[in-house]
Amino acid sequence: MQRRSIDSLEINRRAVQLFDAASNRYKITVQVAKRAKQCRYEDFDNFDDNLMKPVMRAIVEMSDELTQPEIIVDR
Repeated sequence: MQRRSIDSLEINRRAVQLFDAASNRYKITVQVAKRAKQCRYEDFDNFDDNLMKPVMRAIVEMSDELTQPEIIVDR
């Protein structure tokens, strides 16, 4: 995934998109938190390459998986 900075309005739009698609807001929040934790550990080696915080990156990845189902990876 290419790293890029995303404005807060885009992050909010994507988060709302995730909440709208989820049947349970609590479960989607936990999934985002788990994905962010995973992103944080994956990015630990690439300290200089971090442009997005792990939570923001998790929201972007998960919303991309909703809109582009062909990129879904089994995690």
